[in-house]
Amino acid sequence: MTDPADTDPTDPDADIDADPDADRHEYHSDREHAFPDERLNEMLDRIESDPEITAYLEAQNVNPVDRKGYNDHGTKHVEIVRDRALRLYDLLKAGGVEFNGARQQGLDEADEPVIIALAATLHDIGHVVHRHDHPYYSIPLAADFLDDFLPSFYGVPERVRIKAEVLHAILCHHTEEQPLTREAGVVRIADGLDMERGRSRVPYEEGGRGINTVSSQAIERVSLREGEETPAQVVIRMNNAAGVYQVDSLLKAKIEGSLLEDQIRTVAINTHRDGDGNGSIVDRIEL
Repeated sequence: MTDPADTDPTDPDADIDADPDADRHEYHSDREHAFPDERLNEMLDRIESDPEITAYLEAQNVNPVDRKGYNDHGTKHVEIVRDRALRLYDLLKAGGVEFNGARQQGLDEADEPVIIALAATLHDIGHVVHRHDHPYYSIPLAADFLDDFLPSFYGVPERVRIKAEVLHAILCHHTEEQPLTREAGVVRIADGLDMERGRSRVPYEEGGRGINTVSSQAIERVSLREGEETPAQVVIRMNNAAGVYQVDSLLKAKIEGSLLEDQIRTVAINTHRDGDGNGSIVDRIEL
């Protein structure tokens, strides 16, 4: 990590390089959080060891990757989306953002991250049916799973309401649908934050050259950090202009209509060689 004392004060991105928190986008149960985390941590232990979830995460990657040549939608994608959703939620809570999903259902604040974690985990299981329209196939499959999973944690009224909020967030990770809760907005944005080159490794190595695959190859790092003007800031570093597609087309569409547009600032930095190969050019793009 860069020492702040070693940064160039004339570099507009020096503060980003020097931020010691810039790469911490994983959720760690043993750290302090800006929300009550005991209920979430108990449920995460079950989620990560549940054999049905494990089977779904493996099976749901067959249609998009093996049969369609798209980017990863399996275990690693879900882990990244869940981690970044909880990290983003933590930053927003620390910044005083109020969430409405659990509250309007008469649930506890401690249920907000539970809704987010479950929706992030189950949002793509509809891929076992088909890549196309998978958010709609995810709804009945997730509903069946939640009917078996939630009774260990909640009574009937609470689990009906938790289920309703999780299904809403799953549906609204699809950009065609409009989130009505900020919990759903967090899951929607987190899905767009999994854009680094590792996600497209398999289809790229097997010859996939679609815009999703090529643009993912250009993204080197995605970081979440506390913003200066907003509670959360997303910093994206790319090495090729193809990465702009991930930022300006895909991520932008996820942020718009998320109910969190005013709470998140996105900075994309493109570092590439000039036309003669003699030096680097840095382009800074902000959403």
